[in-house]
Amino acid sequence: MLITINILEDLQQFEITGEIHGLQSNRRINSFLVDFLNAHFGHDSILVPYKVSSQNQILNNLQQLFKQYSIKHHFTTKVQNVLSEFLLNEYNFEFFSNEAKNIWENKINIQDFKDFSECIKKHLPTRTLYYLQLLASFHLAFSQNACNFSVPGSGKTSIVFAAYSFLKNLASNNVRHVNKLLVIGPLSSFAPWEMEYEKCFGEKPSSKRLSGGVSKEEREYILNPVSSIDESPELLLMSYQTLCNEIENVKNYLNKKGNNVMVILDEAHKIKNTDGGVWAQAALNIAPFCKARVVLTGTPMPNGYEDLYNLYKFIWPDKDILKFHLFQLRDMTNNRFDPRVKNLINNASSFFIRITKKNLKEQFGLPSPIENPPITVPMGLNQRKIYDFIENKYLSYFQNTQENQWSSTLLKARIIRLLQASSNINLLKNPLDNYFNENEIGNQVFIDDREILKNILEYSQSEIPAKFLATLSLIKKIINNNQKVIIWTTFIQTAKELKTFLAYNNIQSELLIGEIPVEIDDTIESVITREKIIKEFHNPSSKFKVIIANPFAVSESISLHMACHNAIYLERTFNASQFIQSKDRIHRVGLNIDDKINYYYLLAENSIEQTVHDRLIYKEKRMLEIIENQPIPLFEKNMDYDVDFESDLKAIIRDYVRKTTRIQ
Repeated sequence: MLITINILEDLQQFEITGEIHGLQSNRRINSFLVDFLNAHFGHDSILVPYKVSSQNQILNNLQQLFKQYSIKHHFTTKVQNVLSEFLLNEYNFEFFSNEAKNIWENKINIQDFKDFSECIKKHLPTRTLYYLQLLASFHLAFSQNACNFSVPGSGKTSIVFAAYSFLKNLASNNVRHVNKLLVIGPLSSFAPWEMEYEKCFGEKPSSKRLSGGVSKEEREYILNPVSSIDESPELLLMSYQTLCNEIENVKNYLNKKGNNVMVILDEAHKIKNTDGGVWAQAALNIAPFCKARVVLTGTPMPNGYEDLYNLYKFIWPDKDILKFHLFQLRDMTNNRFDPRVKNLINNASSFFIRITKKNLKEQFGLPSPIENPPITVPMGLNQRKIYDFIENKYLSYFQNTQENQWSSTLLKARIIRLLQASSNINLLKNPLDNYFNENEIGNQVFIDDREILKNILEYSQSEIPAKFLATLSLIKKIINNNQKVIIWTTFIQTAKELKTFLAYNNIQSELLIGEIPVEIDDTIESVITREKIIKEFHNPSSKFKVIIANPFAVSESISLHMACHNAIYLERTFNASQFIQSKDRIHRVGLNIDDKINYYYLLAENSIEQTVHDRLIYKEKRMLEIIENQPIPLFEKNMDYDVDFESDLKAIIRDYVRKTTRIQ
């Protein structure tokens, strides 16, 4: 079989001629051409469309395809000219990639690194970077387009600012020069970026938050500045949702003459959706127009190797870094021992860095946290009566439900009811709609416990939740020792009731939950925002020493380690990711080696909470082993409540059987 490849530049198509019937008869070749290259089969030719930006990649795909199937082929002179330029660029890029990889492997040019370090020391006068942070920043400054997969609390924001300051202080005519920052991330990340800028540079940033509170007219004015670029903010912050709504304006901003913008995707796992997710498409849409691109996430691929696809398409939109198609990445995910995985990691390694917990302890002097033994809390008489009734009723239902029906919403809803009953009976008064809405889950389930409804409705008149009393006792010990504490709850109503209960006992506290607004530029001074709460909490003489938080709302981005070294877990679910992220709020770089970080766990006696605790210990151990031992962490399962539900349910049934057998 012999075929010829020509290029029809006016039509932006590659033309394949010759013995093309052999290509049509090979099912795999045919499928690849049609499904992945959008080829059109004619009578005597095959036409493969391309865009200018993808021309080289399409040509390379064709060449690799024919090599794979040993198909003799040759290129016309036109194509040879295109291919020669492409191969030259590829050679240069391969050299560049190897250099980037060498930096992270600590094979560096000593003088270049010294010059970089001196620059950082000069331009980040109020921030000292540890060696590994400095090396990570040097890697980013060299590559300009890279991923940082370091664990939470490793100083990713400082690393970015250091690289940015180096690139900003290059000559304005230097091809690598940048002068603006655009951070795209969750609303909770805005304040940390602004505060870290001030800590790094010793002054407040010229910044603007383009969130929902800013009018469309104002957003357009900022993103399409008529005046000099020097008058526009140096630091822009926007959410992924805002980006979706402002794609064209963002492109205009990135393309404005004189704007050399470094774009950072914070919590970038939010764009991993490869099935047409709008956030992912928006990020990939603006990628070609960025001067520098940075991806930040501590969980790069919780579900599979395919989660890397969008991250690498963003940092290098015109390069095939991974060298595997999406279907191949998914195939590798389903085969843990696939030999291609080694090649994938090697391909990706030039453009990602990772700082692990082990690195933090060894090089940063991060103290190991104290995992205090669980505090078992006996239930009050009424709570015990209600809980046992619900548990017996529901566990009988669980045991009689076929495993093929275990994914039902009703089953999951009843587990939530058990969690509520073990913590705060007052939660049972409300339909589960509230919980699902707070956690952005569409559900209308309401479980009516009619047989014991009267006891539930009158519960607040008969006793105080036992865990509230245990929490109060523990808080008093902590604040009497002149320390502060964060309390983690799952249910918003519990957080609010606990705040009221503590106030009644002369302990002032503040809430960090979803309904507490994020600050915007024109926020009224009297409005309590998350930023104001966190800022006041860091004040040594703050009016309150207790924060009550919900991990769904604030388990990412915020840092409390400089103010607080104690965390009480009043309520938890089986979600291991949120649990680990919440722990990292007070366990981060910047702590002294002799700081004592305490985690306290309150468990209702003889309840589902013991199962939750045991499962989280197991999941956390597994996740940390994977995080520490894999170049890029890949979990067999995400180990979250919804993903690993069957294993959690089996544990609930097993522990219930053990308990009832022991009682009998």
